Amino acid sequence: MHTSRKAFTMVELVFVIVILGILAAVAIPKLAATRDDAHIAKGRANILAIRSGIIAERQGRMFRGDSAYTASLGGDTELFGTILQSPIRPAAKSGGWTKSSETLYKFYLGQTALDFVYNDVNGTFNCSTTAGSASQNTLCLNLTR
Repeated sequence: MHTSRKAFTMVELVFVIVILGILAAVAIPKLAATRDDAHIAKGRANILAIRSGIIAERQGRMFRGDSAYTASLGGDTELFGTILQSPIRPAAKSGGWTKSSETLYKFYLGQTALDFVYNDVNGTFNCSTTAGSASQNTLCLNLTR
């Protein structure tokens, strides 16, 4: 006579927990890297939008007879509000932007901060690829290429 089981044995449960632990150990670092990649992609898109906004603002000024670049990119609470239709809200140290001065902005990715400088004479918005640490220089290259 054959009886049917209605529960898992302890060995089966331990085996499943070990497999889940191995999968978690492999998956968690991949998810952390994906999150950083998403912040880099967001920063890259922001930089392209900011640069396009600077050019669009200058073209509008040239149409009105003023060939100068805008002196300010926006206020403290809504960054880049003068050149973007949807300004960027400051996000301190979590993968976002903050404003340090009228021409200096910081982009944060984790503990790494990059300084971006707006030059209102020639309309450039760049970070330095040689002034910071190795991780800052690499991040700057990743954001601006």
